[in-house]
Amino acid sequence: MAFYFKEPSHTFGEYLLVPGYSSDKCIPNNVSLKTPLVKFKKGEEPKISMNIPMTSAIMQAVSNDKMAIALAQEGGVSFIYGSQTIEEEAAMVARVKNYKSGFVSSDSNIKPTTTLGEILDLLQRTSHSTMAVTEDGTPDGKLLGIVTSRDYRVSRMSLDTQAQEFMTPFDKLVYAKAEEVTTISQANDLIWENKLNMLPIVDKNQHLRYMVFRKDYTSDKEHELQLIDKNKRYIVGAGINTRDYAERVPALLKAGADVLCIDSSEGFSEWQRITLKYIHENFGEDVKVGAGNVVDGEGFRFLAEAGADFIKVGIGGGSICITRETKGIGRGQATALIDVCRERDKYYEETGIYIPICSDGGIVHDYHMTLALAMGADFLMLGRYFSRFDESPTDKVKVNGTYYKEYWGEGSNRARNWMRYDLGGARKLSFEEGVDSYVPYAGPLKDNVQTTLAKIRSTMCNCGSLSLPEFRDKAKLTLVSATSIVEGGSHDVILRDRLGRE
Repeated sequence: MAFYFKEPSHTFGEYLLVPGYSSDKCIPNNVSLKTPLVKFKKGEEPKISMNIPMTSAIMQAVSNDKMAIALAQEGGVSFIYGSQTIEEEAAMVARVKNYKSGFVSSDSNIKPTTTLGEILDLLQRTSHSTMAVTEDGTPDGKLLGIVTSRDYRVSRMSLDTQAQEFMTPFDKLVYAKAEEVTTISQANDLIWENKLNMLPIVDKNQHLRYMVFRKDYTSDKEHELQLIDKNKRYIVGAGINTRDYAERVPALLKAGADVLCIDSSEGFSEWQRITLKYIHENFGEDVKVGAGNVVDGEGFRFLAEAGADFIKVGIGGGSICITRETKGIGRGQATALIDVCRERDKYYEETGIYIPICSDGGIVHDYHMTLALAMGADFLMLGRYFSRFDESPTDKVKVNGTYYKEYWGEGSNRARNWMRYDLGGARKLSFEEGVDSYVPYAGPLKDNVQTTLAKIRSTMCNCGSLSLPEFRDKAKLTLVSATSIVEGGSHDVILRDRLGRE
C-alpha cells in the first residue's frame, strides 16, 4: 500500500514569522548575510561562502556571463546554464573569471582591415566598445592600435571604412611592458597618472598580453560585498547534466568554474550518484558539486551519501514549471524545505559534516525568501526573480505600453534541454514540463537586490537576529488561515491610485 504523509504540504504563502525580542544591536547595518555555499566539517571553514544568500538559476533565460558578473558584484553566485554547447558554456565561465582579474585577456579583437560595419556588429555582440587591433586579429597578436567609440562617427563614416584609417595607432598609445608592470596597483598608478580608461600590457615583441581598465578599480569601491577568489576574480558556478559530464566538467574547470551543480528535474536518482562519483574520483574532492532536486529527508540522505556538496530542494514550485500538473509529482515548497533541513541537521549531528541547503522555487514575494531562510535554507536559487533584470540574457519587449522580459523554463520545448531528464536515450522531450512566458521588466539587478536584502535584514532584526544561523535558531513560524492571508494585505479601503480608474 502507498505511503501517505500525515499532513498536507504547505507553501511559503501559508506562513508568517512571529517577532522576537530585538536588542539595541539589532539594526539592519549590523546584519551579516554570509552563508556557506558548499559542505564543510565541524570546526572548519567552507571552501566557498557567499556574502548574500542568493544564486541565479541554471536557466537559458537567467544565467549567462553578464548575470554572473552582476550578481558576484553584489555577493552572490550565478550558475551558468548548461543547456548549450560545452565550448559556449566554458567561454561564458572564462569571461566571468577574466572580467575581474584586473589583467584582462582581450575578447574583442579586430584586424587593421576590419570594417566599421564589422566593428559595430562586434560591439552589438559583446557590448565592449574598446577593441584591440592586432596584426592577425587574435587576443595575443602584435598590437597595432586601439579602437574605441571615440575614434569613429557612424553618421559621417562609411561602414566600409577600415580600422587602420581611424584607430589610435600603437605609437600614440600609453602602454606598459609586461616585465615592468606586474601588479594591479602599478597598472592603476599609470592609469591615473595618464588619465586613461584602459592600459594595454604588451610583451617585448609588442604582442598584447592584457588590458587593465579604469572601471575595475572604481568597481572595488562600489561593490563592498563582491564575491571574489584568492586571485581577485569573480566567483562563478556552472550547470552540468548527467549525460556529458565526462567532457563538460574538465572544460568548465579549465575555464575557471569555482563550483558545479547538476541540473536535473529530479535528484533522487542513480544518475546523479554516478555523476557525483565520477567527478570526485577523477577530479578530487576539491571540485565542489551541488545536486538535486529533492523534496524529503530520504532524498537528502541519498545525495548526501553520494557526495553532494550542497543539495537543492524543490520540485514543481517554479513559476514556469508545470511538472506537478503534467506528472503529479512534487511537494509544497515550505514543507519540503522544513523536512529536508531537519534531515540536514540530523546528518550534521551524526557525521559532523554540514551540507548547505538551497531552496529552489516557490518564491513569489520578497518575504518568501526571508521565510525560506528562517526555515533552514542556507541560500536560495532564483529564476523568475533574476529574469526580470537588465542583466538577464533575454529580450525586453513592449506590450501595450508596458515592458516585459522573456522567460522560459528549461523543461519547455524552447529550451530543448533534454539532457536534464532520464529519457532512456531519447534526444527530445516527449512532453513539456515548463512554459514559455513573460515577466514584468524590473530594471537593474543592483537596485532590486539591495531592496530585497534590506527587507530581509529588517525582518531578521525584528526576530532579534544578526546572522543567518542565529535567525534559524530564533525564528518562530506560524501557519496562517486563508482569512489571515487576506487580512495581511491592504483591505477595506480604496487605494488612492485606483480612484477614477474603475
